[in-house]
Amino acid sequence: MQEHTPPTAIGSMKPHCSPAEWQARIDLAACYRLVAHYGMADMMANHISSRVPGEPGAFLINAYGMMYEEITASSLIKVDHDGRILARPDFGALDYGVNRAGYVIHSAVHAARPEVDCVIHTHSWASMAVSALECGLLPLTQTAMRFLKIGYHDYQGVVLDETEQASLIADLGGGEALILRNHGALTVGRTVGEAFNWMHRLELACRSQLAAMACQSPLVQVPQPVLEATWNNYQPGTRRPYGVMEWPALLRKLDRLDPGYRD
Repeated sequence: MQEHTPPTAIGSMKPHCSPAEWQARIDLAACYRLVAHYGMADMMANHISSRVPGEPGAFLINAYGMMYEEITASSLIKVDHDGRILARPDFGALDYGVNRAGYVIHSAVHAARPEVDCVIHTHSWASMAVSALECGLLPLTQTAMRFLKIGYHDYQGVVLDETEQASLIADLGGGEALILRNHGALTVGRTVGEAFNWMHRLELACRSQLAAMACQSPLVQVPQPVLEATWNNYQPGTRRPYGVMEWPALLRKLDRLDPGYRD
């Protein structure tokens, strides 16, 4: 078994957390590890955040400087919607903080969508490629059809300016996924497992589209009524919430690979 050790000895944050927050930390750390495992990480760039149960206005996010496969429950930093650090472990001389671009994007979503517990943003090669295509994400496969009504957010530069938050939220609307033009992808969920499920499927949709387009052969089009019916089959009102079945199995998978994310 390969162990992924943090760059410095990090003391456990468990004594400083409520049981609910500690569980949220475990789930979020697991999500970071899974995003890395499935090839969607961009070294230490990008972010995944999770709301802190019982603490309105607070969410957990990664320490800027750690790779996704290094993230543990204790290494996560707790911040509020104004960017103030509420709690963080002792990182020693490395003195990690929070990346501003991550705070600007994630705080906007958490503030505007109180039902959302988790926000995932990636720069995978597939999502970046699709984000640069004028056609965007095409409903070529059953997996892609669940994103028939996906939102799009035009590129305005590195997201450092809080004035972009309003247009970002408007483009996301009440949806679960957003293509950030010339940038990458974003998904949200009522749980960490739900948000990861959306991102995993969005990644598969992007990869399959690029593979099909690379064949330079005519693409099979599905009639619009069938697309609409298929999209409807994946909506919250017609099926169980995503992640209910998948998330426990994914945690078991991580425990077999390296249970260190729970530390």
